[in-house]
Amino acid sequence: MDLLTLLQLLDSTLRLATPLLLACLAGLFSERAGIFDIGLEGKMLAAAFLSAAIAAVTGSVWLGLLAGIFASLLLSAIHGLASITFRGNQLISGVAINFLAAGLTVVIAQSWFAEGGRTPQLAGAARFNPITLPGAEALRDVPVLGPIYYELISGHTIIVYLALLIVPITAWVLFSTRFGLRLRAVGENPAAVDTAGISVVGMRFAAVAICGVLCGIAGAYLATALQAGFTKDMSAGRGYIALAALIFAKWRPVYCLWACLLFGFLQAIALRSDLIERVLQFNIQSQLLDALPYILTVVILAGFVGKAIPPRAGGEPYVKER
Repeated sequence: MDLLTLLQLLDSTLRLATPLLLACLAGLFSERAGIFDIGLEGKMLAAAFLSAAIAAVTGSVWLGLLAGIFASLLLSAIHGLASITFRGNQLISGVAINFLAAGLTVVIAQSWFAEGGRTPQLAGAARFNPITLPGAEALRDVPVLGPIYYELISGHTIIVYLALLIVPITAWVLFSTRFGLRLRAVGENPAAVDTAGISVVGMRFAAVAICGVLCGIAGAYLATALQAGFTKDMSAGRGYIALAALIFAKWRPVYCLWACLLFGFLQAIALRSDLIERVLQFNIQSQLLDALPYILTVVILAGFVGKAIPPRAGGEPYVKER
């Protein structure tokens, strides 16, 4: 495998890992506060639809991004009301959100655009375009470093760079700020936090809101950057894969990055089956390569759930003692 081919594979890995990383970090904030969120999939799907729809109507990808965040925040509010305010089962609430998003997006898309549950194809200012970093063209022909900078580092959309930046920001917020300390404490011992005069409900709603924002960005990226419009079920299980990556990463931001890059690499391999066949010197069924990320998800959930220790108060509604 030559350097250029390897860089193209890693470039695809980074692009495909971006929505997983954003969703994984979204789940990290929520679960660190004690709110399990199976509804990452539904939030991404709703955000993907509304961002693509608004971008198609207005011609502005930024308005589409805001619309996607709004859609995800709305579903986060529903999840928060069900699991925090009314102390319902968090898993059932998340699954309900997934079903709601899967059905409504197609119905509304068909009613709005009459294109079989799709939105119109996006182009120009209606979608995020790659950014060429300074000096990329000039360094293109420099041996080794030039191709790395031009092919791998430069040429991504702004959301890819934003997702990578959010990783250290998340680590700093969770482990170096008062807000992060309180949020983690709410997920471990909410009674102690309540005794200290801090609102458990307020902290958990804040975490759910942050989760909604990040899922909204992830969904908008799917429809306005990775692809050029919304299609039915385009999230394709990425929300569940993000949850598996979160467990695999043991609820640590930097580990989340590496876990999501692993899943993104498997997805990139599936798209470059010809490359894998040349390297291994035998044919591989494309269906098997497509299934690799989902197989790894099952393996992680089966083998790491018992070993990875979640926040102690995760999934449990808090009832204030009187």
